[in-house]
Amino acid sequence: MKDLLKKYKSVITFIFTFLLVYAVLTFAYKLYLQYGSSDVYYPDYMTNLVAKQSKDLLETLGYQAQIIPHPDEPSMKLIINNKYVARVIEGCNSVSVIILFASFIIAFTGKFKTTFFYLLAGSVLIYVANLVRVVILSVGLYHYPWRKDVLHTVIFPAIIYGMVCLLWLFWVNRFSNPKKHE
Repeated sequence: MKDLLKKYKSVITFIFTFLLVYAVLTFAYKLYLQYGSSDVYYPDYMTNLVAKQSKDLLETLGYQAQIIPHPDEPSMKLIINNKYVARVIEGCNSVSVIILFASFIIAFTGKFKTTFFYLLAGSVLIYVANLVRVVILSVGLYHYPWRKDVLHTVIFPAIIYGMVCLLWLFWVNRFSNPKKHE
């Protein structure tokens, strides 16, 4: 048993670190959701921010867009040219995806400075990609509402999680500490 633990020490360390960081960040995020709700930034600050920035991007693209709080659930209604097309919910704010990304990067850490800046840059990239995803999805739902299931459940999750996987692969192959993970 001792030989197995020694042989797979790096794998066990990675899994333990990943799970620990993921659990801590997820718990912190749940606390934020529980205690961070606000009437000003309904339903929570991050979801509200994504809704507002999505509206601004849509307006930049020439659409008349507005967001209003959903009366029956904690979300923001996204309206394009007076047509209700989508709701921006907590799951649309990219925080959960960023937590998953960060947990992997920290578990497969490299030098502190490199890890920190990669986490920061990767998180910003995921956030921006998510904003673009919400905007394109909303435009798609406006023009092709019958494609809702394919757009929302297949294409756009594949894009965001595919990008996260590429960021992970780039990290492991380029920046993580290879001697530590052999």
